[in-house]
Amino acid sequence: PLCSNNNPYTSFGATLARDEEQNLWSTPHDVTHTEADDDRVLYNMIVVRNQLDKDSEEWQKLNYDIYTLRQTRKEVRSRWKHILEDLGFQKEADSLLSVTKLSIISDSQNMGKARDILLKLSEETNIFPMSWELSERYLFVVDRLIALDAADEFFKMASIAYPKRPRGERA
Repeated sequence: PLCSNNNPYTSFGATLARDEEQNLWSTPHDVTHTEADDDRVLYNMIVVRNQLDKDSEEWQKLNYDIYTLRQTRKEVRSRWKHILEDLGFQKEADSLLSVTKLSIISDSQNMGKARDILLKLSEETNIFPMSWELSERYLFVVDRLIALDAADEFFKMASIAYPKRPRGERA
């Protein structure tokens, strides 16, 4: 029979649909995603949403939350790209921001410094939204900036472009 469960191609369409929904960063088929905690949160939201009836209020709320999270990630990436381009990395910006499961820290001795700079960026600038949890993705990017001796300049430009504002002050 053609409908045998032993047919390796019966799940092909399901695999494509699953790949589409494993959009763990910002756009479908984004090969730069990592399997970090924030990616798992998004993935779990997608899984739960897909189990709900599309006409339900819960589905609509989850769909909105997923869209909002993706848009926030795109905005953060855009901010980083803007600063990288201002630093003179116009051609390299996308590759500097590209983080995959195969990405490695260039020098383990830089890990502490990369964490410190990333934390400093989150505390002293508005490059990340207030509700943003630090992403492992940007630890790799900061590590690359350290290797290029551009991390301190990046921080200075981020401080200028996205200065920290007091809580009550509007952008």
